[in-house]
Amino acid sequence: MHFLWITWATLFAGIAVFTPYLFVYRNRSIQQLKAIKMGKFDYPTPRRDDSVVDNYHGTEIKDPYRWMEDPDAEETKAFVEAQNKISKPFIDACPVKDQIEKRITEVWDYPKYGCPKKHGDHYYYFHNTGLQNQSVMYVQDSIDAEPRVFLDPNALSEDGTVSLRGSAFTENGLVLAYGLSESGSDWVTIKFKQAPSSEDLPDVLERVKFSSMTWLHDHVGFFYNSFPKQGGKTDGTETTTNVDQKLFYHKLGTKQSEDILVAEMPAYPKWMIGAEVTDCGRYVILTPREGCDPVNRLYYVDLETLTEGITGILPYVKIVDNFDAEYEYITNQGTLFTFKTNLNAPHYKLINIDLTKPEPENWVTLVEEDDKAVLEWASCVNEDKLILCYLRDVKNELYVYDLVSGGRRFQFPLPVGSVVGFSGKKKGKEIFYQFLSFLTPGVIYHCDMNTTDYKPKLFREISVKNFDANLFETEQVFYKSNDGTKIPMFIVHKKGLVKDGNNPTLLYGYGGFSISVTPSFSPSRVVFLQNLNGVYAVANIRGGGEYGETWHKAGSLDKKQNCFDDFQSAAQFLIHEGYTSSKKIVINGGSNGGLLVGASLNQRPDLFAGGIAQVGVMDMLRFHKFTIGHAWTSDYGSSDDPEQFNWLIKYSPLHTIKESDKHQYPALLLLTGDHDDRVVPLHSLKFIAELQHKYGKLENQTNPILIRVDTKSGHGFGKPTAKVIEEITDIYAFIYQTVGLEWKD
Repeated sequence: MHFLWITWATLFAGIAVFTPYLFVYRNRSIQQLKAIKMGKFDYPTPRRDDSVVDNYHGTEIKDPYRWMEDPDAEETKAFVEAQNKISKPFIDACPVKDQIEKRITEVWDYPKYGCPKKHGDHYYYFHNTGLQNQSVMYVQDSIDAEPRVFLDPNALSEDGTVSLRGSAFTENGLVLAYGLSESGSDWVTIKFKQAPSSEDLPDVLERVKFSSMTWLHDHVGFFYNSFPKQGGKTDGTETTTNVDQKLFYHKLGTKQSEDILVAEMPAYPKWMIGAEVTDCGRYVILTPREGCDPVNRLYYVDLETLTEGITGILPYVKIVDNFDAEYEYITNQGTLFTFKTNLNAPHYKLINIDLTKPEPENWVTLVEEDDKAVLEWASCVNEDKLILCYLRDVKNELYVYDLVSGGRRFQFPLPVGSVVGFSGKKKGKEIFYQFLSFLTPGVIYHCDMNTTDYKPKLFREISVKNFDANLFETEQVFYKSNDGTKIPMFIVHKKGLVKDGNNPTLLYGYGGFSISVTPSFSPSRVVFLQNLNGVYAVANIRGGGEYGETWHKAGSLDKKQNCFDDFQSAAQFLIHEGYTSSKKIVINGGSNGGLLVGASLNQRPDLFAGGIAQVGVMDMLRFHKFTIGHAWTSDYGSSDDPEQFNWLIKYSPLHTIKESDKHQYPALLLLTGDHDDRVVPLHSLKFIAELQHKYGKLENQTNPILIRVDTKSGHGFGKPTAKVIEEITDIYAFIYQTVGLEWKD
């Protein structure tokens, strides 16, 4: 399976290290405790500068908290400290917070495993004993041999905030390149190890971000991406826009200063250049991208033509020189290349392109598009077999196809759920794949592909202590949105649920960037279902990839409102069917999902009891000016364009806050991290300031409007277990305080 280790669809674009005021609640007075419980908050009153006005195509828009865009300003730091002084004691006042944290920790403490992957003569896999902050990479001499630690990220920092971010073995499996991220930042430092000995090599590559990691088959040449021109900080606390990415060639055993620039697009500073060495080792595939849309250009380099080796800019040959479709390399047989593409196929298909006659009229479809299911990924194994993973009504299916004929050979038996892990190689004779669901914490299967009758065998089953899945059930329903479109939604709850409209419900959504939200297992969700008697729902709204590019496009650009309509219709369905009520339903989303929460609360404050918005995009007029935000214009558009400005101003959370005499604003908890250089914290800071300004002094506003700013945290990637448990505990405690949950042991 050929994926760049940075998922392009999640280029969801730091800020100075804030130090939250770690207030201990027990020191507060009885009067203060009563004030918190009554919802009377003494919100900060940050400076409003109404003189900051932008003119968008004739429309003047005030931005009074523009100064919060400077993360290093003492005023910004003071604002964050003041906010944490309010949110932390309110959350800590939850009478069952200790029970929640203890129970989440108990449930989280179970062994977790990833799929084994064979590199050279050895097997590697990730394992977490339960509460380790980061999973550890182990190596085995054979699949049955005793494992030993190969790479332990936990040894790299005392608090677990250094995490792995991508890795790549040489073709012979004797060297590993691996990326390290600090405090969740997208900036990565690449280091190297001998394998299987785990001996550290001296090479270090810095200023790496959104990078390919791919080796030449000589086992010493390595391609990676960097932003060498970007000045300033690269620790996750900056807001500087990321442009002028370049592709470099590094030779093992040399200094980074000696690396060779092999590809750049100076005329197109927003482009990013994916690179991948083919299975045969002869070619390098280059895939320039401009944004987050699943489209790319397609170039290649024949390394055999480089008689003097790699000495400068690669002489790439253009096969596709537009952004009309996506082309993802799967494998090749000589000059015959197989690509996964959405060209005239919104559900994706496989095509063959022969480099000797690369014109589009000579392209041949190998596996036709399935009009009922989306082809999510494909991988070549055992020389002539293809493993294809489809998504049908938000449930995965796994098949074996023939590489030559394109015919289907076998379907792996799978229950309702998701394939979340896979390993297998063209030169290998076995595969591993991992399955999970809302109620299944993980099952890993092993299959010998060097046979005609495929018989997958159970390799490892993961179980959670004190959790009986038989006590719960998962439903999938289809409800109608405003325009009559049928939207799928999963609902998870205890068996025998009484639909009396009184069940606390957490509704999750994302709806963007062609990302599908498929069934997943969360140990913390067990606590919400089991101990807090909650209902958990996932609405697979438009904008995602659940039904291919048609579904994605139906929720982006000028159609973005469909996402909010779909989400609000999900809440209305849950209320109408008796699962919950508007006094018991809380919505949750992160990143683009944080935008979803903010926009939905603004549009329908009467519909929801509360919202949890994590690292959300809240300023839709200026998001493209910070870090990687410019890449999101493929889904949102840009305020620089008059027509697109009119789309954005209608739903931008920061700009659509309206005071109401009829409804108070729902209880809100914003969460962000001081090292989030994807969706920089200024989005959440400006949004909370404006909300508190408009609602904080209203007599009828007793619901809390709070923000929690975490330190040494980024967009969420690589967050240590301890911080994850702490954050989820705070979320549940907030819901308990505002919606009125009941704790049951």
